[in-house]
Amino acid sequence: MPLRIAAIARTGAALALAALALSACDSGGGGARNSVHAVGSSTVYPFAKLVAESFARSNSDFRSPLIESTGTGNGMQLFCKGLGANTPDMVNASRRMKPSEFDRCAANKVDEIIELQVGLDGIAFASSQGGIMLNLSPRIVYEALAANPYGKPQTAKTWSDVDPSLPADPILVYGPPSTSGTRDALKELVLEVGCASNPEMEALKESDENRYSQVCTEVRDDGAYVDQGEQDNLIVQKIESNPRAVGVFGFSYLDENSDKVQGLPMNGVQPTYDNIASFAYPGARPLYVYVKKEHMRAIPGLGAYMDEWVKSWGKDGPLARIGMVAMPADKMAENARKVREQIVLTREELTAE
Repeated sequence: MPLRIAAIARTGAALALAALALSACDSGGGGARNSVHAVGSSTVYPFAKLVAESFARSNSDFRSPLIESTGTGNGMQLFCKGLGANTPDMVNASRRMKPSEFDRCAANKVDEIIELQVGLDGIAFASSQGGIMLNLSPRIVYEALAANPYGKPQTAKTWSDVDPSLPADPILVYGPPSTSGTRDALKELVLEVGCASNPEMEALKESDENRYSQVCTEVRDDGAYVDQGEQDNLIVQKIESNPRAVGVFGFSYLDENSDKVQGLPMNGVQPTYDNIASFAYPGARPLYVYVKKEHMRAIPGLGAYMDEWVKSWGKDGPLARIGMVAMPADKMAENARKVREQIVLTREELTAE
């Protein structure tokens, strides 16, 4: 058989095997799937939906992608269950994949993952227009929301109990659940930073890292912090109806509802597009999409949907118009190359920081 024909035959056989594996490798059965399926972050959800709508308009040959808001943590679990038509092709994430999640994926043969940073966001603290105004800091937020601040019983009932310069209004914060990437980012970018401002906590980190993590990131459960599930719009509604309440959600929800709610400064810095883009705002964070490279060989439109992300994430693009903060130009180019060349993530990259 001529070499060129043999190569074509091998390629065709590989594609056929990939499609067969994708439709049959999941033990739950269910057959093949002919549209993109993404799960994950409620923060990334509106952006992924917009990209899906743009994709559907410009790719009439493909079915519109199914995008589900499950929360980052739950989305990662679904994504890492394995390959096959009964598992999602993508997971949207409001924080980076954890090494433990990468290992769970690998154990289930999801061992070729493409990681895309798609933009920036900020963990915004907000109140209703004309409502309570607080000049926050990571220390203030930590002392107000920690279950046991610095390892001691939580006694603060009002904001003035935490800092005399703040109003004597009861602490009432509506925020994301433990399965949310926004909650993870709240812990990492705000609570732990506030906790680490205490020298004793730095010493605890050296002596007992597990205890340090518990003390610095566990949120109180006495009603001062109210878990609102994976519904950021519900948090907006809660604080809009209670002028003394504070909400925690992604910047895009603050931007989208600026006629109803106001951002609260952190370290004197307002949660604005420019302050998040420059990382001047303490709660700035990257947003991600993770894709199974194996599914690229069998799910119609998956590659084109990824291309649509690249077309949409510019500073003057459609995602910026609904609140996503665009990445610097070099980051855009780097992530566009990941899509173009289907570059896979390594565990070393996750643990290098």
